[in-house]
Amino acid sequence: MKKRIFDIIQIGEKDDSASRIFDLFIVCVILVHIAVLFIATFDAAAAYMDGLHTIKMVTIIIFVVEYVLRIWTAEYLYPNKTKARAVLRFIFSFDGIVDLCTILQFPFLYGFIAFRLLRVVRIFRLFRINEYYDSFNVITAVLYEKKNQIISCIFIILVLMTASSLCMYTAEHEVQPEVFSNAFSGIWWSISTILTVGYGDIYPVTVMGRLMAIVISFLGVGAVAIPTGIISAGFVEQYTHMQQEHVHRNALGTVSITVDSASPFVGQSVRDVENKYEMDIIAMVRNSAVIVPADGSKIMVGDILIYQV
Repeated sequence: MKKRIFDIIQIGEKDDSASRIFDLFIVCVILVHIAVLFIATFDAAAAYMDGLHTIKMVTIIIFVVEYVLRIWTAEYLYPNKTKARAVLRFIFSFDGIVDLCTILQFPFLYGFIAFRLLRVVRIFRLFRINEYYDSFNVITAVLYEKKNQIISCIFIILVLMTASSLCMYTAEHEVQPEVFSNAFSGIWWSISTILTVGYGDIYPVTVMGRLMAIVISFLGVGAVAIPTGIISAGFVEQYTHMQQEHVHRNALGTVSITVDSASPFVGQSVRDVENKYEMDIIAMVRNSAVIVPADGSKIMVGDILIYQV
């Protein structure tokens, strides 16, 4: 029974109806809880506050029961650890911390409930929204693979932030002692400037301060663009690797054909060719690039079609 409960409360498989129903139920509870928190912030909802509070407490009780069940079955989540270590591992994992924060009734922790919506992404595979690769896994794989470069970029941003804070304090302290009272007071200005937010509540008034602000603003654009480029390149690499793996897994029992100008496939979509000629096209090679074709992809001269026999 314990193992079955573990299977149900984990992200479900396509053939496990009970687990799928539980996933959808928890997602609905999360959405209801977030909706109640939002509605409660409106003055017009004051007359319905008792009902909203009741709904919120019911959802919290459900979260508590789920949290207890996950702790109880943690040994199946980490089978290579002892029961005590498995429980501790879950409690201090990302999911465990988010689950705990959402059941603790402190107003400053209410935002943690939004992180539970990540489960919505994780159950996408139940509906085959992404057939070949789980979208959430792509994101985590890219961040893990590029973690060293991202950490380096964060370090550069911290150095730039500290330097800009000190420079702005030196230039503005005498003119605005109440605004730039010390070096730390420039941190807020440097963060909003380097990250290109620019709230405008703190700004330089001296000529030297404005000149430095111009330079720091340009550096801030580059500081934000560098990690963005690294992550974007990581996504391209991951999807290319995923496509190659998909082709490799289906390599056995396949045949390839090169499309020439006389081929009846030219100009037709992949779906039309598959239906008309009873083929299962699993990949195309176009300009030396391996492509996992969509149903509406048009076949061009020079394409190499790889299909199962």
